[in-house]
Amino acid sequence: MSSKFDLFDILIGNENDIDYKKKPIIIQGITGSFGSTHTKLMKDYGTNIVAGVTPGKGSQSFEDIPVFNTVLEAVKNNPVEISGIFVPAPFFLNAAKEAIDNGIKLLVAVPEHVPIIDSIKIFQYAEKKGARMIGPNTPGVIVPGIMKVGIMPAKPFSEGSTVVFSRSGTLMYEVSYTLSNSGYGQRLCLGIGGDPINGTNLIEAFDLIKEREDIESVVVVGEIGGDAEEKLAEYIVSTNFSKPVVAYVAGRAAPKEKKMGHAGAIVYGNYGSADSKVSNYSKANVPVAKRPGEVPDLLKTKLKK
Repeated sequence: MSSKFDLFDILIGNENDIDYKKKPIIIQGITGSFGSTHTKLMKDYGTNIVAGVTPGKGSQSFEDIPVFNTVLEAVKNNPVEISGIFVPAPFFLNAAKEAIDNGIKLLVAVPEHVPIIDSIKIFQYAEKKGARMIGPNTPGVIVPGIMKVGIMPAKPFSEGSTVVFSRSGTLMYEVSYTLSNSGYGQRLCLGIGGDPINGTNLIEAFDLIKEREDIESVVVVGEIGGDAEEKLAEYIVSTNFSKPVVAYVAGRAAPKEKKMGHAGAIVYGNYGSADSKVSNYSKANVPVAKRPGEVPDLLKTKLKK
């Protein structure tokens, strides 16, 4: 996908605009147990949820949010560009295509167990239509103090100038919490997603923020399995990425050649191993914390240089 896609403009708009904190969002699957629970939490955080979509539930409401049968009806009177998708995995493909076809530019795809072929189809379709997908199997995205779309709790996050990109949901919360407690608030925290196919991978995520002056540093939370971290290290070197970067790789003590974790965390021999990732990060001058609590100390050292 093109790096010209402005994630911040989609999420919060122009900060010179008095209404920039009120970007409208729809929730697909709003009346399900999962969607309804997190819709309330997102709304309580201040996210501007203007409509929900559940086929067959049109004309109802939830938390004073109108519910519609289709995305077309939901966006008819609202200039919406963001959808949080909470539908069950078997319905994800149709829900995502419907959203893109009706002008949604950013899909936050929360469901896990989405078939890989469906993820590929939506990834390609979004690219063709000039849209972007985060996930699937993502905790979502949060701009601390402004809005969140996803399932992350609010407490770990605080406002600041560090970005956190994470392949793990719970570790995104833990690392952000340690950063917040050490005085390093976050400008943006984004869950890449735990599936082998990601709508927005680590390199694309870095591309989206590399020229932003309001971002001082980046923390990337990875894990064993795949080659995302190795490719990211190559990107940092080849592009001379200028912002300080600190990493954490989960699973360093995992036995080799053992399948474990979710679909994106499978190691065979040295391929995708922690040693491989740490070694490649070293070549990119990216220090790797041995545990989440070390991240703020490494970041402090990088920022002093």
